[in-house]
Amino acid sequence: MRARELGLDLKGEPGPHNDVTDVWGVEVGYTTLISGSGRHVVGEGPVRTGVTAIHPRGAQGAPKAVFAAVHSLNGNGELTGGHWIAEHGHFRGPIVLTNSNAVGVARDTAVDWLTRRFPGAAFGWMPVVGETWDGWLSDIDGHHVRPEHVRAALESATRGPIEQGSVGGGTGMITYEFKSGNGSSSRVVDMSEGRYVIGVFLQANFGARDLLMVNGIPVGESLSQDRMFSADHGSCIGVVLTDAPLLPTQLGRLARRVALGLARTGFVSGAESGDIFLAASVANDGNVDTPGRTSVECLADDEMDPLLRATAFASEEAVLDSLLAAVPMTGIDDRTAPALEPRELLGVLAAEHRERARRMDRTWRMHMTGVQDSASSS
Repeated sequence: MRARELGLDLKGEPGPHNDVTDVWGVEVGYTTLISGSGRHVVGEGPVRTGVTAIHPRGAQGAPKAVFAAVHSLNGNGELTGGHWIAEHGHFRGPIVLTNSNAVGVARDTAVDWLTRRFPGAAFGWMPVVGETWDGWLSDIDGHHVRPEHVRAALESATRGPIEQGSVGGGTGMITYEFKSGNGSSSRVVDMSEGRYVIGVFLQANFGARDLLMVNGIPVGESLSQDRMFSADHGSCIGVVLTDAPLLPTQLGRLARRVALGLARTGFVSGAESGDIFLAASVANDGNVDTPGRTSVECLADDEMDPLLRATAFASEEAVLDSLLAAVPMTGIDDRTAPALEPRELLGVLAAEHRERARRMDRTWRMHMTGVQDSASSS
């Protein structure tokens, strides 16, 4: 199930697959690790984790650099290579997403994978690896992500449509106290300069249930039975990719808009949250880090509004898709993360619409009565 299948009022026009692979050349691969059940034994399981690999320019051929920017909304998390991107405004190679304790093996394996494929490269590799914590469902301290799992994700990457929900790095993740994981959405933007695509990919793992909003309606307050946590928890890694020709400063503006899209679902970025967002452009192929003097294309800053809106709207939809694509999951010590049931969600939305209509009608009647009384007294 995806959000659009429910008939929700989602802003903007999606691409053919409505995911990040609608951006030309982007490929996504997963390794999903699910094993064991029952009592938690560190080093044995149960295991509910995995790896996601995103290739901005595809997995084949020597990776060419892409202009990029990183925005840290709340820095209780990790995105390796971020300092390099802040300094140079670009990176090359894949983006890998996994659990918090597997960042090291993912980063080292990505370096090994790149150096074996491209021996003697005249530059060093600075892979981008992001994480969120899946230790509520998975034996995160058991270090079950191995180099072969990272390589499998890197080498299995394909074009869309991609699977969403509890797969890859999102396997053990929880959002608004419902099972979630990966969510992705895209927007097609028509501008005077051309037609561009914005693709958003989220590894979502955040939020208290009572904060959840859908189409501006606080549905979480009516879905608060059997809550899992007493407060906001978790993090979100967001990746924005586009074929629009943008400079690093402009991509930073896109990265910041991810948080606005998440906020449309009730996200507030709690004190313990690691909310880090990366934006990159696959345009200017081959010109990003060419030695010597080169020329690149970019849009004007004051023409970026459609792209900024598209990023926020795609980010909102990606959160909803991460929830609706997931199924219930039981992990360590028989802890269970329930799924957000579409029928229950639609029921809450319908009831809230009816209640709002009643309140508006009552307010209008009171207003009209007051107007009539005022007219009579005058």
